[in-house]
Amino acid sequence: MSAVRLLLLSLLCALFVSLCHGACSEVDSDTEAVAGKGFKLGCISCKMRPEVEASATVDWYFKAKGEADYAHIYNYDEEGQHVVDERFEDRVDWNGSKRSQDIQDASIYLFNVTFNDSGTYRCFFHRLLTYEFYEYQTVVSKVVHLTVVAKATRGTASIVSEVMMYVSIIGLQAWLYIEMVYCFRKISAAGEEALRESANAEYLAIASESKDNCAGVQVAE
Repeated sequence: MSAVRLLLLSLLCALFVSLCHGACSEVDSDTEAVAGKGFKLGCISCKMRPEVEASATVDWYFKAKGEADYAHIYNYDEEGQHVVDERFEDRVDWNGSKRSQDIQDASIYLFNVTFNDSGTYRCFFHRLLTYEFYEYQTVVSKVVHLTVVAKATRGTASIVSEVMMYVSIIGLQAWLYIEMVYCFRKISAAGEEALRESANAEYLAIASESKDNCAGVQVAE
């Protein structure tokens, strides 16, 4: 029984480690780009249940300042990226999740930003969740309001976003450490208990054998 508990605790620890390694943190995108420079449009959507298998495709839309409608500018799926709007031809590259159809980071990178790139961007996750007996389709969207300036001015939002990112990373690492220490202590305690039970069982077996031998001697007499 103790061996079973020990095995279950080991599996639990492995599960904690795997979940923490796959942890996702939603961080808002920066919103100020410098003309002539590159800029990352951030878009992250974490699954509520990391253990569920999923696949996703991504679409980006752009509405320039003064315009009323959004234009489809970019698509990313299992076949790769597709630049839809000629205004962004050769100026956009995928900067999100790689080597996985389970996309949770749909960020893209803009090269040679111009003042005409100022406006509102929306990214859409078309996610298919695969359960044991059925599939479920969800759509999640994120909005980024981008302002292009001639010279970099680091705003409060950018600083807060960066601080929150580092806090999230440190928090996840601390959580992993605590869970690992907890699991290892449980495993150690279970191992010691198993040794004690084994020693007690051996002692009882020896005592029983001795008792039987004594009884045999008395009968012989």
